[in-house]
Amino acid sequence: MTRDQIDNLIAAGEVVPAAEALKAFLRASPQASTAAFVTSRFEKIADRLNLTRLKIAVLRSFTIEPMIPVLRALGYEAGVDLQVMVGDHNVIAQALIDPRSQLHAFGPDVVVIAALARDLAPALWHAEGDLDAAAADAVQQVGAWIDAFRSHSAATVIIQGFEQPPYAADGVLDALGGAAQRRAIDAANQGLAAVAARHRGVFPLDYDALVSRHGRLAWSDPAKDFAMRVPLRPEAYQWLAHEYMRFLRPLAQKTCKVLAVDLDNTLWGGVVGEDGPDGIRVGVDYPGSAYLALQRELKALQRRGVLLAICSKNNPNDALAVLRDHPEMLLRPGDFAAVRMNWDDKAANLRAIARELNVGIEAVALLDDNPAERDWVRSQLPDVHIIEVTSDPLAMIEALRQSTVFERLALSTEDRARTGQYRQQQERRAAAESAHSVEDFLRSLEMKATLDEVRPGTLSRVAQLTQKTNQFNVTTRRYNEEEISRFAADPNQFVRTIRVADRYGDNGLVGLVMGRVDRERCEIDTMLLSCRVIGRDVETALLADAAALARARGATILAGRFRATAKNAPASDVFARHGFTKIEDSAEGSTWQLDLKRQSVTTPEWIGLEPAS
Repeated sequence: MTRDQIDNLIAAGEVVPAAEALKAFLRASPQASTAAFVTSRFEKIADRLNLTRLKIAVLRSFTIEPMIPVLRALGYEAGVDLQVMVGDHNVIAQALIDPRSQLHAFGPDVVVIAALARDLAPALWHAEGDLDAAAADAVQQVGAWIDAFRSHSAATVIIQGFEQPPYAADGVLDALGGAAQRRAIDAANQGLAAVAARHRGVFPLDYDALVSRHGRLAWSDPAKDFAMRVPLRPEAYQWLAHEYMRFLRPLAQKTCKVLAVDLDNTLWGGVVGEDGPDGIRVGVDYPGSAYLALQRELKALQRRGVLLAICSKNNPNDALAVLRDHPEMLLRPGDFAAVRMNWDDKAANLRAIARELNVGIEAVALLDDNPAERDWVRSQLPDVHIIEVTSDPLAMIEALRQSTVFERLALSTEDRARTGQYRQQQERRAAAESAHSVEDFLRSLEMKATLDEVRPGTLSRVAQLTQKTNQFNVTTRRYNEEEISRFAADPNQFVRTIRVADRYGDNGLVGLVMGRVDRERCEIDTMLLSCRVIGRDVETALLADAAALARARGATILAGRFRATAKNAPASDVFARHGFTKIEDSAEGSTWQLDLKRQSVTTPEWIGLEPAS
């Protein structure tokens, strides 16, 4: 589609088709000039699209402005409206330390510290003097900035590390006991990573790995740098923007939870219905080894918490025989949380997979070698993320590695166990269908619940739940780890978690309630449950715990608010079902309260409470 055609769509008010056309336009030509056009047109329609807004402040020591249109365009492609503030040259310390600075007036969600080694640690970059001391000084300086910033802001911070020079100052002597410049820069990067690890919501960006990946000599532009202080080549600015999106996508909750994969000529070479199980290509010999490497990449995504699903037009008996019995297959039937192998429309099958796994269609990505199938799914389900690939399995591996939709900034125990938990959920559904009544089913689960304060080991999971839970969530307030830690540290507030296990397995940490006590009134700020325990009365155990804690702190009223969203209908009656009285309706939602002097909430007898360890 041409620029004029996109402009015509915008003029006609066709904002969704225009947005899809702009995304396709960017994918076809991911250049800076294209990004500027895409950004300018998205700005015209952003307020009519369901975009997540994220405020980003980039504090820099070098010219970074050429990256901003590309970053914003990539944000729009991901469904994120990035509001970007670029700090003045080399005023990083002032911006972070001074609570009256422009940075704090901007109120960022994310702060990027983008300081080049040559600017922050020139002695290290030029290999002059004591390099170990130069590395330590640079790390200490950044650490002091973060300490000061954390004293008055809970914003996420991304620290861009130092790159190695294309050539060490001492040449080959550097590796033979010379000034050891490379070792000192490595030590500085390890120190920056340690600074990040000391703080919640602070992440290191491996800038050296990014530069190395694309080639050190292809990264910089010395002529423009000396003449205009523009140190990077145009392509490098694009690559840097893409790397930032590896952090910004998960922060904006725009990642995919499910990767649906085709089988023939995707998971293996050949067509099983024509070549037979013994004729397909997968194994230690090329080209089968390339498909085996692709399966290994999918296994790595699974360990990252991504659910794998099969969406294939195929004879299920033939395909299952390969998955189950082929001696050189790495992936087996148990690796897939959902399976659709039939001759039905792939868009319909993807909808069914999303329903089965209880995720939004926007959380599903598709890997399929057939361009016609990809185009069909894109036309029917524009929210599905299509991994654009050729039929080469090595190109598929590279496409998966380049994609930002599977990035995670933290990995919980629940993430690692996700595929097994979905298999257990299928067993629970089968038990529910065979039970005589809901109560019989709930009793048969033999549930055990553990209620506890939020702890350092569960903080990441609690933040993840507040950021991702949509269906059973009474207020849908989002918090990062630092904000939750501060909330829990207030003696008048509490964060309580619930972990549930049953005879089918451990569901993990699946819910929480956050509240604050103000004299006789205890108000629930946040109450949510993972979708995998909805309908099992776990919310009753949470409310009973909150009521007991409120009484223990002298409150006589337990209050809560329900704010309706497009997705949280399952939580709409939670207060009414537990005896709360509605006292107010407003644009902000409905307010409910329970008189703790006369009323109570009791944990159901089929949920056994176990002490926290």
